[in-house]
Amino acid sequence: MTSVPDSVFTMPSITRNSDGQIRTVGFELEFSGITLADTVAAVVSSLEGAVVNETAAEVSVETVFGKFNVEVDWEFLKSTAAGDQQADDPDLWLQKLSEAAALLVPIEVVCPPIPVTEISRLENLVVALRNAGAVGTEESLIAAYGVHINPEIPALDAGTIYRYLRAFVLLQWWLVDAHKVDLARRVSPYIDLFSESYIKCLLSCKKPTLETLIDDYLQFNASRNRALDMLPLFAEIDSERVRSVIDDPKIKARPTFHYRLPNCLIDKPEWNLSLSWNLWCVVEQLANDEAALESLGDAFLAADRPVIGVDRSAWVERITQWRNDHA
Repeated sequence: MTSVPDSVFTMPSITRNSDGQIRTVGFELEFSGITLADTVAAVVSSLEGAVVNETAAEVSVETVFGKFNVEVDWEFLKSTAAGDQQADDPDLWLQKLSEAAALLVPIEVVCPPIPVTEISRLENLVVALRNAGAVGTEESLIAAYGVHINPEIPALDAGTIYRYLRAFVLLQWWLVDAHKVDLARRVSPYIDLFSESYIKCLLSCKKPTLETLIDDYLQFNASRNRALDMLPLFAEIDSERVRSVIDDPKIKARPTFHYRLPNCLIDKPEWNLSLSWNLWCVVEQLANDEAALESLGDAFLAADRPVIGVDRSAWVERITQWRNDHA
């Protein structure tokens, strides 16, 4: 098995869910430069997996962690391949189209939820994909490849969700800088930050109910395209409420956050998943520090200026100071 690079994964402040089980996290990796077949081979070899289902556009690999899905991220190709999978000899053009698409659209590896205590074992996969020729964010001016992180929430109550949401909105500007989010991804429509109007609405709430949290979120953020997409989590809690506002079949209900901000720099030898994960753990840290949440929340509201809002640079400096004091 390919050796793992030197990396240390921070553990979140809370490692167990409300049922006492170790929290899980899933990752989604987007990249190009290699074919679907080469990607599958890397998954199989690095995780000692076995192919259990296959079309020209999607392949499932069973591993000790569960099922990894590898797909060409192109809806037309995937749907066409699915319709053709019953044929004894799939059309050659479809296979060639899949291979060509790897040069133009992302290949995506979707990991199953795995215990947070085991995520370092995914570095074998990153190394295998890099060695196979995968290239990431900086190689595309249009695709905006990224890493999506899907951490299980510790509990589904309003208080827990409110803490995590407040932590993220207070940190979002700092996180963009800390991740060094690529310009192509910043200007893309896929990872929009929360508006100051929503942040002020959220921070001004006092002990909101689940219904209030969901309704306020949908009022300001009726889109999957957020750096922290809360729609899967809210659909897990109240699917009817969510889908009455945004009926998007891509919203998959699950008890997790959907963090979309990090770049995928898979072709860089110095890059590994811990760099993205450890920055998410700053959100975990703040979400579980009520005193800091209250202090920073009050400071953000006090920093608001008529018409022009909060000074972003000054706020990033404020968060940087908080980080230095709590590192």
